[in-house]
Amino acid sequence: MRAYVMATGIIFGLLAVAHVWRMIAEAPRLATDPFYLAITLVAGALGVWAAVLLRRSRAA
Repeated sequence: MRAYVMATGIIFGLLAVAHVWRMIAEAPRLATDPFYLAITLVAGALGVWAAVLLRRSRAA
């Protein structure tokens, strides 16, 4: 289970980073698109959640 959480956390984190990079590099208009922002925030939140779960499992 730990490997799964790590893999999905990395994927969601990379997705969020790619979205932010695309907003900066391509077009600032993406930063005003609510759907694009929601996907970026959800992906970032899932990546952070995976990191928290991994930290908790290491401490236990």
